[in-house]
Amino acid sequence: MSQDRAESFHTVTAEPVQWFITADERGNPDTCIDSRHADGISWTVGNSLEPLVHGSLYFRQLLSAVEQLRGGDLLLFTDWRGDPDQHLDAAGAEVGAMFAAAAARGVDVRGLLWRSHTFMQLGTQKNRGLGALLEDSGAQVLLDMRVPAFGSHHQKMVVLRHRDRSHLDIAFVGGIDLCHGRRDDSLHDGDPQALPMAKVYGDQPPWHDIQMAIRGPAVGDVEAAFRERWDDPSPLARHPIHVLTSWLHRETKTPDALPPQGPDPEPVGSAAVQILRTYPVRHPGYPFAREGERSIARGYIKALGNARDFVYVEDQYLWSREVASVYAGALRREPNLRMIFVIPGYPEQDGRLSMPPNQLGRQGALEVLREAGGDRVAIFFLENAKGTPVYVHAKVVLIDDIWGCIGSDNTNRRSWTHDSELSAAFMDSDPDGYVRSLRLALAQEHLGSNYDDEDLKDPRAFFQAFLDSAAALDAWHLGGMRGPRPVGHLRTFDQGHIRRRTRTWAEPIYRTVYDPDGRKRSMRRMQEF
Repeated sequence: MSQDRAESFHTVTAEPVQWFITADERGNPDTCIDSRHADGISWTVGNSLEPLVHGSLYFRQLLSAVEQLRGGDLLLFTDWRGDPDQHLDAAGAEVGAMFAAAAARGVDVRGLLWRSHTFMQLGTQKNRGLGALLEDSGAQVLLDMRVPAFGSHHQKMVVLRHRDRSHLDIAFVGGIDLCHGRRDDSLHDGDPQALPMAKVYGDQPPWHDIQMAIRGPAVGDVEAAFRERWDDPSPLARHPIHVLTSWLHRETKTPDALPPQGPDPEPVGSAAVQILRTYPVRHPGYPFAREGERSIARGYIKALGNARDFVYVEDQYLWSREVASVYAGALRREPNLRMIFVIPGYPEQDGRLSMPPNQLGRQGALEVLREAGGDRVAIFFLENAKGTPVYVHAKVVLIDDIWGCIGSDNTNRRSWTHDSELSAAFMDSDPDGYVRSLRLALAQEHLGSNYDDEDLKDPRAFFQAFLDSAAALDAWHLGGMRGPRPVGHLRTFDQGHIRRRTRTWAEPIYRTVYDPDGRKRSMRRMQEF
């Protein structure tokens, strides 16, 4: 991109109103997230952002922030899975111990943990164990199963508010759970507290992930998102087995009221931030989203409708023809648009039943993207210096160095329509601001030391650098790994053919269990979000 075009692009099209969805476009009149703003704008300005790449960095920052909490302060968190013994740093600084210590010194600690399905007993036990440990210290933690069939509460956030030190207020939003397997770093040697995964990832699976630290007025929006779910009067569980186990384990079933929400923190930076969510259509409906909410999907659709030069995505899945079609539409509209996707090279779990539905969901998305973009679409996976694949769990989208999004949602139908998700879209009027800085930081990690930031600012050079780096490492492997290993972590992704017989049985499992649709039938027919 020439300098003249870059300046013109940011001057003409970098206003938040052109990239963020409005309150009407969110399509959820029941939420307070937009109406709580006196100016009626569905985002906040004046925020400071810090992308925390990898669990080790996030956990250290979270630990420091929790240790600063005093009596009367507030700690709110939601999680898909929480392991009480997960180290935030060294031994002695575990999630459960640090949160419990905060509650013991008078911090108001509230947690919402997904109960998980009856066939996922380990996750249920871990979440129940974390909840019990915290409640013994004076916190209140709910095991929340207010989801449709095969659904989950997938949000991962922590909000810290300070009674008389609002300059310390912070919210963490992203894809990193407070559980085993997440505390990795840029070397990608994995978390010593590992979770079992497919054999190709080894005994200590390498893990790539991102969380966003937010300071400023947007912290109030993240807190409001927590409060809406906390205040939902619906029963936490309805399945007879869940109700029985809840009674047997003496779980908290009715939450205590939260104290009134205080004023939003003062502006501290230059970023505009919009909180996006997914909630499915279910019965009974969520009182704060009676017809569901698909603002994550709508936020992506609007932002991708503005994409002109470059889209960069890191994603755990990259499934679904319907979702991929949104990206494909941008490729067809803009003949110079390029896209990079960084995804896992292999599914999370082995097995004849689990692997084909994973591959089938991805195959449909790849076909749609490649048909629309051809060689303007490049798809990669990561491996560490030892040659072990790195599991990509990050959920980040960056467009034209203007708009970005980090959260819990993946590029699939489940995240856009069916599970509960929470993400933060962000913008900066400075071309060298938060979006570009994150793009270049991720590039330096994946590419190694062969490239200069100035060279990578141009999206065409960035795209070619990824191609060249992956090609060099691919050739080294094909050549029997002779000679020095090329720098970088990138490999070219290529999924093998799925046999027709396999597709026949895997398709219904993929659609109902792996990637269900949470929309009304009329929206499905019209392919609307």
